[in-house]
Amino acid sequence: MNIIDNDLLSIQEARILVENAREAQKKLAAFPQEKLDEIVEHMAEEMAKQAQELAIMSSDETDYGIWQDKYMKNRFVSEYLPKKLRGMTCVGIISHDEQNKTMDIGVPLGVIIGLCPATSPVSTTIYKALIAIKSGNAIIFSPHPRARKTIGKALDRMIRTAEGAGLPEGALAYLHTVTPSGTLELMNHPASSIIMNTGVPGMLKAANNSGKPVIYGGNGNGPAFIERTADIKQSVRDIISSKTFDNGIVSAAEHSVVVDRCIAAEVKREFKENGAYFMTSEESEKLSAHLFLANGCVDSEMVGKTAFQLAKRAGFSVPDNVRVLVSEQRYVSDDNPFTKEMLCPVFAYYIEDDWMNACEKCIELLINEKNGHTLVIHSTDEAVISQFALKKPVGRVLVNTPASFGSMGATTNLFPAMTLGSGSAGVGITTDNVSPLNLIYIRKVGYGVRKSEEMTNGLLIEEPSSSQDSRPSQEYKLEDLQMLQQILKNVLQGL
Repeated sequence: MNIIDNDLLSIQEARILVENAREAQKKLAAFPQEKLDEIVEHMAEEMAKQAQELAIMSSDETDYGIWQDKYMKNRFVSEYLPKKLRGMTCVGIISHDEQNKTMDIGVPLGVIIGLCPATSPVSTTIYKALIAIKSGNAIIFSPHPRARKTIGKALDRMIRTAEGAGLPEGALAYLHTVTPSGTLELMNHPASSIIMNTGVPGMLKAANNSGKPVIYGGNGNGPAFIERTADIKQSVRDIISSKTFDNGIVSAAEHSVVVDRCIAAEVKREFKENGAYFMTSEESEKLSAHLFLANGCVDSEMVGKTAFQLAKRAGFSVPDNVRVLVSEQRYVSDDNPFTKEMLCPVFAYYIEDDWMNACEKCIELLINEKNGHTLVIHSTDEAVISQFALKKPVGRVLVNTPASFGSMGATTNLFPAMTLGSGSAGVGITTDNVSPLNLIYIRKVGYGVRKSEEMTNGLLIEEPSSSQDSRPSQEYKLEDLQMLQQILKNVLQGL
C-alpha cells in the first residue's frame, strides 16, 4: 500500500524552492535596473492579456465576489501599476547628493515569501510578483488553498514569460503541494529574508514567530465618518460604491459608518435612496448569527455574497434592489459582532453628537480590531480633517473618497498597491501602501568632506553662546565638551 504524506512532500518542496531561489537571487542581484524593468514589463503585458480569464476563474474557484470587479483589479495591477513603476529606481544608485557628497544604494532584501488571500488572489499575486522582481528580489508564493488553481495558473504564465525575458530560473516560484507545514518551512527557512502576508490572518502568528520581518496587509474594521460639512450625496455614493465593490471583500472597505447627529436624518434618507436597507434589531441578530462562527471568526461561506443572498441565508427578505445591509448600533465591544470586519456588503451605523464624539467612536472601532487599517473622513472642514489625521491609530486616512478605491491608490495618489500595511498597532513593519522601495534596504555612502583633525582640535564643537537665541535651549558645559574631545582623540588614535 502506497502512503503519501503531503506534509512531508510540501516541506521538502519548500526547502528546494527556497534554496533554488537563493541561488537565483544572487544572479538577479547583479541585474541593472533596466533589465529588471524589461522583465517586469513583459510580465505585466502577459497578465493584462489574461486578466479577464483569470478573474472568471478565481470567482468560480473561490465563490467570492464579482468576476467583473476582479477583472478591474487585475487590470489595475497589470496596466496601471506598471505605469507607476516606470522610472522608479530601486537597485543601484537611487540618489546622489553632489553638494553633500552622499549616495544611497538600493540593495534587494533577498528571498520573499508571499501569502495571498482567496478574496483577491490574482491581483495580489500579480502585484507582489511585479514589485518583487522590480526590486531585484526572488519571491516564492504559498497559494491560498481556496484559490490554489487560479494562483497557480497565473504564476505559471508569469514564470514562463519572465524566464523567457531573462529571469533566472527559480527567482519566481510557488508551492505546488500546499500545506500549513510547507508554508511554515518557507517562512522559517534560513534563506528566506522577509514575509509578505496579505489577508491571511491565520498565518500571522507563525510569520511573526519566524523571526523574519513581516509586512502584513491585514484585516480591520475601518470606519468612515460623515461630518456635518460633507457633501452628503457624494459621501453616500462613495460609501455604497466602495462597500459593494466585489461584494465587499476589500479589507479596506468601510465596515462602519459614523454620522454627525445634525445631518443623520438626511444621511439615512440618502442611503435608502441608494440601495441601503436598515435592518431591524431582530434582523441584525439573525444576520450576525450567520455571519460569524461560534469562535467569533467570520463564516467564509458568507464572504463576498450579495446583500440579497445574505438576507435570504439569515432568514429574512429584502427587496431585489437592496445593495447593502445596515445595522444601527450604539456601542463598541468585543461581544458586538458588528464591530468586527465583515467581508461582505454589510456595515454598522453609528450616530454621534459632534465630531469630537465621532473621533472617539472611530478610535474605539479601530482599537477593537487592533490592526489599524484604514479610516475615511468625509468633510470640508480642514481643522476637523487634521484632527482625525493626527489622532487616529490607523495606517492610512482617506479624505472624501471611497475606501476600497482610495486605499489602493485608484482614486488617490497613494502608491497603487494590493498590500496595505497594517503596522500602526505593531502588526508588521510598515503602514505604507507597499511598493518596491519597501523590499530593499538602503546602503549609505558618505565621502570624506572634513579632516579628522577638525574633530580632535575641537573645531566642530563650539561652546554655545547665550547671544544666539536660535540655538537649541540645551547647553553643554565646557568640561563636557573637553571630555568629548578627548574621547574622539582616543578613538582616532586607536584606529
